[in-house]
Amino acid sequence: MSKKNQMSFLAHLEELRWHLVRASTVILVCGIVLFIFKKEIYDTVLLAHLKTDFISYEWFCNLFKTIHINSSFCELTFPEKLQSLSMTDQLMNAIWSSLILGLIIAFPYVLWELWKFISPGLNKNEIKRSKGFLGISSILFFIGVSFSFYVIVPMSVYFFYHFEITDTIQNNFTLSSYISMITNTILGVAIVFELPVLIFFLTKLGLITPTFLKTYRKHALVVVLLLAAIITPPDIASQIIVSIPILILYEISIQVSKWVLKKQEKTTR
Repeated sequence: MSKKNQMSFLAHLEELRWHLVRASTVILVCGIVLFIFKKEIYDTVLLAHLKTDFISYEWFCNLFKTIHINSSFCELTFPEKLQSLSMTDQLMNAIWSSLILGLIIAFPYVLWELWKFISPGLNKNEIKRSKGFLGISSILFFIGVSFSFYVIVPMSVYFFYHFEITDTIQNNFTLSSYISMITNTILGVAIVFELPVLIFFLTKLGLITPTFLKTYRKHALVVVLLLAAIITPPDIASQIIVSIPILILYEISIQVSKWVLKKQEKTTR
């Protein structure tokens, strides 16, 4: 490798470093602001699912009544307190949850920094075709956050609080385990909703085709049902509620892959 190429590569790494520094700084600033208002954040967001009047529980109650399924969503009770078992537990939990929520809030900016790093390597046509990347990715991400917060997390909290092997075992959950489940679920589901964007880039790289996605559609259905069974209470209605949006995203991904291939065929003519 020549010295010029070596310097160019090092300069490239230096540029990437500064993009990461700026993205991390914004996440940190958002996290600090959230930490300052930690009581309000915990009461209205992170601990909202322990309130029996949370809006999703009313939705589920009415939904299950409509489809004639008996459910205890209409008669919920939760313990009033979570346990903090170490001296630093509340402080570290507040810091960590603030950073994760900071990442969620700063996600569009993180994507923008990523785009600024990638876009110089694209030609004008590629930049034009990828123009909606930031907007679409951010919209899908926050749809995933909302779906998780209002559907998956309430179902999970309901299930784990009411699941018991025997009456002699009492559920007394710790603050760390509860908040970890909430934040990991919200962030994880939001990332899953980026599937169409992932398929877009994999198709552009030639790693995925619409034919491949159609061929393995049945396999994808099994995976989705297994995923829904893991992250929801073990009843059919809950699994269907979670499975439908993911299957819709898969079908959208097929159409996205088709669109990318058509665009590539037009440019090669």
